[in-house]
Amino acid sequence: MGTVLLARHGETTWNREGRIQGWADATLTDRGREQTRALADRLGARDLDQVVASDLVRTRETVETLRDAGVECDPSFSRAWRERDFGEYQGLTRTAIAARHRAYHVEESLLAVRSVPRGESLAAFDERVREGWERLRGRLAVDETALVVTHGGPIRAVLAAVNDRELADVARECSPSNCGVTVLEPDGDRTRVRARDDCAHL
Repeated sequence: MGTVLLARHGETTWNREGRIQGWADATLTDRGREQTRALADRLGARDLDQVVASDLVRTRETVETLRDAGVECDPSFSRAWRERDFGEYQGLTRTAIAARHRAYHVEESLLAVRSVPRGESLAAFDERVREGWERLRGRLAVDETALVVTHGGPIRAVLAAVNDRELADVARECSPSNCGVTVLEPDGDRTRVRARDDCAHL
């Protein structure tokens, strides 16, 4: 049985300002780098057989900070693990988006909205992440550990997939923390969720 660790990137400038990021290139804050170093301490001497990350700037910076903090890894980067493309709403606050989009309420997750102007549909996003998840599962050997450095959206998409639930419902229920860790154990056709958004190291 293998193990997959899903970790969200460290805090970014736009996280701090409450702006929707999507594919935009917001960078890590000092706090985000501190969170990443705490994640490195959590990983400790664990042998990582695979490290894969989203190819966006904030996840690349998180991986580089992990390496600087002593995590030995040879990462690969994949568009499959990107956040959803939120199109015209990238860079806006939730309040600004709620004023423009009837289907969105400021208390909820924009991820749950089915479509956004000039952005990626929820269905297309879900399919992209699920395909990335299945590729990772297919490469994971028994007793191997893989670390995925990604975003809140893909973590929720994987949780929806392994629990056979609708992504929109999962998106409304949880919001992964910066550098929180979700631990999964794929076993045949099933995947056990051993920890969900574990932040004990932060």
